[in-house]
This record gives sequence, structure tokens and C-alpha cells, in this order.
Amino acid sequence: MDPITAKLMSAAGGAAADPVYVDDVFSTFLYDGEGAPQTITNGIDLSGEGGLVWLKSRGNNNGWRMVDTERGATKALESYDTTAEATESNGLTAFTSTGFSVGTQSHYNGETSSTYHMVSYTFRKAPGFFDVVTYTGNGSIRTIAHSLGSIPGSIWIKSLTTTDPWTVGHVGAGWTKYLQLNDNSSAGDTDSTFNDTAPTASVFTVSDGATNYDGESYVAYIFAHDDASFGTDEDESIIKCESYTGNGSNTGPVINVGFEPQFLIIKNTGAADNWYMFDNMRGVVNGGEENILFANTNTAEASNSFNAIHFTSTGFAVDNNAGGVNSNNVNYIYIAIRRPHKPPETAAKCFDVFTQAGSSSQQVRSGTAGSSVTDMAIIKNRTNVENWVLGTRLLGNGSLYTNQSDEQQTNQFGSANIWDYMSGIRVEGGRGAINNSGSNYVNYHFARKPGFFDIVAYNGTGSAKTESHNLGVVPEMMWVKRRSGAVNWAVYYGDNTDYLILNNDAASIDNNAFWNDTSPTASVFTVGSDNDVNRNNETYIAYLFATLPGISKVGSYTGTGSAQNIDCGFTNGARFVLIKGGSNSGNWTGFDTARGIASGNDPILIWNLDIAEITGYDRVDPLSSGFAIANTDQTDINASGRTYIFLAIA
Repeated sequence: MDPITAKLMSAAGGAAADPVYVDDVFSTFLYDGEGAPQTITNGIDLSGEGGLVWLKSRGNNNGWRMVDTERGATKALESYDTTAEATESNGLTAFTSTGFSVGTQSHYNGETSSTYHMVSYTFRKAPGFFDVVTYTGNGSIRTIAHSLGSIPGSIWIKSLTTTDPWTVGHVGAGWTKYLQLNDNSSAGDTDSTFNDTAPTASVFTVSDGATNYDGESYVAYIFAHDDASFGTDEDESIIKCESYTGNGSNTGPVINVGFEPQFLIIKNTGAADNWYMFDNMRGVVNGGEENILFANTNTAEASNSFNAIHFTSTGFAVDNNAGGVNSNNVNYIYIAIRRPHKPPETAAKCFDVFTQAGSSSQQVRSGTAGSSVTDMAIIKNRTNVENWVLGTRLLGNGSLYTNQSDEQQTNQFGSANIWDYMSGIRVEGGRGAINNSGSNYVNYHFARKPGFFDIVAYNGTGSAKTESHNLGVVPEMMWVKRRSGAVNWAVYYGDNTDYLILNNDAASIDNNAFWNDTSPTASVFTVGSDNDVNRNNETYIAYLFATLPGISKVGSYTGTGSAQNIDCGFTNGARFVLIKGGSNSGNWTGFDTARGIASGNDPILIWNLDIAEITGYDRVDPLSSGFAIANTDQTDINASGRTYIFLAIA
């Protein structure tokens, strides 16, 4: 039994203790300042478990604020400065069981504008991940107890009562050295910080200097390293504190941390350079430019400044020779935190479908669920002839057409940062394919979730190879597209010798060079030597789907020419159905409940064509366990004796 199904069955049966996921202990959360008190709901229990909130306004020079539960709400430190602890009564005003609340202070919640787009990082105290400790200095070498239960990878210490700098220890620099979070200096060498002593699973050592002056108060933020006690089987790491050596090339080191990060800090230890901060919510783009913040400065976000890094399914790769990330033969330390990996409990945590009228102005597109981060959005103009536009968080503002072989587009979403929103997307107005006054649109939002859906960007080599993924189960359907060239979409549907084409109506095609006659596994998929999936020096993206009991179904059926029921194992019917003939030519035919899956006529959209919505035909009917094929012998979905594949979502 795969671990995702095991988790669902365990939950249903009442397991003694729930495993802990990164979703439970860390959050990157974007919000807009309102100038009036608001509560941020990020799913992290701070009032019950304790932790740290680290936040900044992205559009101006308001500095970082760090508030933790050990010192209390309203007690702030600045990561970019040496100032002592300050009381800000209208800053972070409360810790809650699902996040935190902020008042009207502009560093936390300035009046609504692009200047006050905020980013917050929440670290919950948890063994194997993070701890917060306060203590009073005594001027002597001593040990301080912590509750990580594993050896720390990094420790950040700040005096609360003086203007002494931040002191940072990191395993990648060695515990005989230290750095300062508030400046860009290289690693220093002194025994007056950690007494040249590595921490243990229960204590860390401070000396008689900057980390332990007699009578002064201190706070320590303690980050774990590679404690493999998280996830469904409690055998996964969610945080790594390590180092790499730069090579001075724009094709920099590829770092395997064992998971795909959502958050990354990098610091050059050998020269003066900033603490670079990246996360997948503000934007780490595969093949594009990143939005970068620096922990040691109060400067606004460096938007689309340069292509610094990209995340991979197993870590990150450095894409630039800039000194901050990749000088030749220089040591770099980093802290990487895993992207969300908690199995979804409901379909609303994975997928949303909704309709919306177009506008000449920018819109936020968020559906009724509004509970999950959108990782892929597909938009179709129902009213007019327009392409299907598919956007992916990994690609930034880049987009693809499901009905065309075109290479990746750069202008469909315009200048709006489409992904700069927690539970939906932003789209620019006046664009016919995605948002135009007078047109109506359907929106499909997918979240990357174990067992349901994953996305992998990769580079072609021209030779058969495997690519790692984080679906956690065997993919049953994959859509693969070359981004850097105009070639057809290749669709894997369970047969490792055949493929379908998403952008046309052709029957399945026999070609061993697509999947190298090799079935995917729960951790990798294989691409062969064909140019459509693996040409040397070309860029690709793959969308992976699987059956998740009660939530999604990838399956097949045989047409009968008459009414039949398709059981997907659902309880409230399918909200989304996409059908394609495998053994015969026929369109990719789509239905959804936002537009109507009814006992009568159903609005139809054809995914391989740019045509408007088709009405006046009865093709599918509601069925609580999945969907029903209406009494029809229509070639695209139910010709007698022909085989059809489908993707359905509850």
C-alpha cells in the first residue's frame, strides 16, 4: 500500500499519534497591508506550541521584524540591525492557534498599496525543526539547554538589552567561526561566541563575549539539521543546514538536499556579501529571474533582479556567478526548508473550479475553496475563440497553451505578478484569453499535493534519463511539454510504449523513444531520446497526476454507445472530468460543475481547440460515485467498443 493511502486509512481508523509535516511547523505567507488590524491565518499553532514570526514589507525600506512567543507579542527585534528589543504595541498583537494578528504599525500592516505587500515566515517550535530559547548572561563559559532533540545546524543569538550584533553559528561554516545576521561580513574566527564548541542534541555552548555578557538578556533561534522524523512514515527531513563550494559559473553547483525546498537562505562565508533569501511564494522561477530579499538589509524586494537559483525536486541549482551565490572556490552556507508535503484530506485542498466575468482591470481569481496555494492555473474564455492558457508557479509569468504546440509564452499574463497571492492568482485586465470585459471565463486551480498532482521542470539531454518527482505514488497520467520550442504536448497515460497528444485529437501513438519503454515509479519518471520530451539543451515541464482515493481518479472505460456509470470512488460526484479516446481519434472533452454537469444538456469545452464553449448537448450526467455517460454513442466519449481514458476530480 502506498504511503498516501496508508495515511488516509490511518486517519480514518483513529491513529494514536499523527505524524508531523512541514505544513504543521512552517509557513511562507503573503498578505496585503490593510492599515487596520487583521488576523493572518497560515495554519501554524503559535499560541499552543510557540515559535517565531519574521516579516517584512516587500515594497519599501521598512525593516524586518522578528517576534517570538518566548518574549511575547509586541516585543520586536530587527534582523538587519543591532538595536535592542523594542515594544511595538500596534505591531504583532497576538499569537493564535492558526497564525497571528497584526495591528496598524506600518512595518507589519501598512495601508493597502503595492508598497505594503507583506511576506511573513512562521517557524513553529518542534523537535527536529526549530526552538526558541531565552537566557540571562553570566559572563562565563556555559551551556544552554534547548529542546530540539537533535543536533542544531544553525543558531542565531541576539542581545535583547544591548546593541550588540547578531551572532550566527552554522555547521557549514564550522563552530569555530561565526557570522552576523545584521551585516554582510565574512565569517569571523573567535572563541568568544560558541567557545569553539559544536552544539549537542540537548545543549549549545556560549562564551564570555557577545553571546553571554553578565546580566544581559538574550534570545537564541535554533534550527535543526536533517532530523528525519517527519512525514507520513516519520522518516523525512524538512530542514537542512549545509554548505556548498561555488564554481564561478553561470552553470553553478546542483545541490541535493533530499527534498524540494520552499524556503532558502544563502550566505557567502568567505567574502562580504548579503544574506540572500528566496521562497516559492514570492517567486523562484525555473529559467527566470527571482524576487530576492536580504535578511541583513531593510531594502525593498529586488524584483526580477537576476536568475540566481532554481528549485529542483531534490534541492536547488545555482544559475549565476554572482558573488552572493557562486564565486569560484568560495564556501556558502544555507538553510533549506522543504516544500509542503502533507497529504490532503479533501478535494478542496487540491483543486478548485469556478467561473468569473472578465474585466478591463486587474483581478484576483480565487474560488470558493480558497484554502490551498495555487500551483497551476488553467484559464479558458468560454465566450470567444481564444487559446487555453496554462500557468505554473514554477515558471513565473510564463505560460503555455494546451491547444497549441507553441513554446512558452511570456506575455499572456502581462506585467501582473500572477502568483503573488496565497489562494489564487492575479490576472491583468484587458487580455482576451484570460481577462477581458464582456467575456466569461472558467478557471481550474491545482495545488501540488502528495498522491494527487506534482510539477517537474527539467532540462533535456538527448539521452534516456530519469527525473525525480514528489508525487509520492506512481504517476498514472503525465503531460510533458518542451518550453523552449514549438513541439506537441506528450501525454503518458499508463502505457510506457504509447503516448497521446494534448493539443490534438490523434489516437494513441506507438513510440518507445518517449518513455524509453519504462514505467514511472513513486519517485522517478523516465523520458527517452525523442526531441518532444528530451532534446539536448532544451527546457521541459511535466505535470503528473495520480488516483488519490476519494479525491481524484485516473482511469479508463470502454464505450458502449449507451448510458453507463463511471465509478471513481467519490461520495459527492466529480467536479471535473476530462475524457480522451485512447484507441481512436477524438477530442479532449472537458466538463465541470462550475459550468454545469447536469441531467440534461452540459456545456462542453474542447481542450485541444480554441473554440468557445459548446452548448445544447447531453454528454455526461451527475453520479455520486463519479460521473455518468449519457445515453449517447458520441465518438469523443462513448463509441461502442472503443477505449477512453479520463481524469476526474471530486
